[in-house]
Amino acid sequence: MSQTKSQNYTPAIIVMFALFFMIAFVTNFAGSMGVIVSNQFGASPALSQLGTLANFIAYLCMGIPGGIVLKRKGYKFTALLAVIVGFIGVGIQWIAGPAESFLVYVIGAFVAGFSMCLLNVVVNPMLNTLGGGGNKSFQLLNLGGSCNSIGGTLAPILLGFLIGGEAAKANVKDAAPAMIIAMAIFALAALIIALTNIPEPHMETPEEKAARKAGKAEKDPHGPLSFRHFVLGAVAIFFYVGIEVGIPNMSNLYMSQDLNMPAVAGTIVGFYWLCMLIGRLIGSAIGGKVSSKMMLTITSAVAIVFLVLVMYMPKDITVAIKGNVIPVSMMFMFLCGLCTSVMWGAIFNMAAEGLGKYTAPASGIFMTLVCGGGIIPFICGVTAKSVGYLQSYWILIACLLFLLFYALVGSKNVNTDIKVD
Repeated sequence: MSQTKSQNYTPAIIVMFALFFMIAFVTNFAGSMGVIVSNQFGASPALSQLGTLANFIAYLCMGIPGGIVLKRKGYKFTALLAVIVGFIGVGIQWIAGPAESFLVYVIGAFVAGFSMCLLNVVVNPMLNTLGGGGNKSFQLLNLGGSCNSIGGTLAPILLGFLIGGEAAKANVKDAAPAMIIAMAIFALAALIIALTNIPEPHMETPEEKAARKAGKAEKDPHGPLSFRHFVLGAVAIFFYVGIEVGIPNMSNLYMSQDLNMPAVAGTIVGFYWLCMLIGRLIGSAIGGKVSSKMMLTITSAVAIVFLVLVMYMPKDITVAIKGNVIPVSMMFMFLCGLCTSVMWGAIFNMAAEGLGKYTAPASGIFMTLVCGGGIIPFICGVTAKSVGYLQSYWILIACLLFLLFYALVGSKNVNTDIKVD
């Protein structure tokens, strides 16, 4: 990493931050669309999460292939491919409006998910590499996460504004302006990436490429899955993304459907992502002094307490927002954003520590497990039909308990004997 540190890679870092923004904007846009499809297409609580599920299932399909593309074609090619696919995916969702087709919308969300997966395959190992590992990488990942939170904050607020005050009148056509904005950003990102010099620390060498094509590539007896702390970290990412998406999605449906205030719901969900922004900025500031292990331990425990308060705090304790009476318990929902804000960076940092040459394929596996962001909320939606939106949070609490275990026990690298140079 000495060479990396001696060069000025600020433009590359800025591009990675911009891609972080798009990941959250498009992903959270799909989550917020659950309110619209519930109305326009009569979707059940579970089916309302089908767009989010399709978006994240794409990670399951593209995670490992994305890691292969990254290794063979490099960061720049992979990032450019990702934004082009993202443009197409959002365009398909836009067509779902005039076509009035739930299937077209789901297909668009699935295609957009391919883009989000590829973007994640690029930005996380790139920032981790440019940071040189350890606390510096954790800080860069949190700064990138801050840009991610900005995109996540704007998406539900914008969609809530476009829907207006009544969920019963929500229509996919209402979301068209937000889709056009996303497509424009993708187009601009493609231009910037094409013109930016991006380092390629993990791209295969000409010798490796020639050996692979000749079928003479040396078989490595080890890989990312040879490291216990990485395997458990990948599982932790599966649960984490489900937690991050499930908390606001279920609250959005609860406030939009049970309380019938979609515009306010979008604003409050926006506060959740705003808290994630604040948390990531704080995490970046103290990341050089506080370990990833300590961060994940504290935030997992506090998030469990907050979710219990959301479920069981008396709903007759209220506060007025925009003329609407909201249970104070919802405040603890968006405060969970302070906890989830640093979890991704902490998990990725601990799981990737000591992987060396296995970092690129490890990133692909990581992205495969991001599908938890669609599967966990879908399970919550299925459960919500029987027990209610808020009681489905027990599923997320179980996930948080695993993160607590990973921070305290599972994150230790017990495979230091494997050569990674």
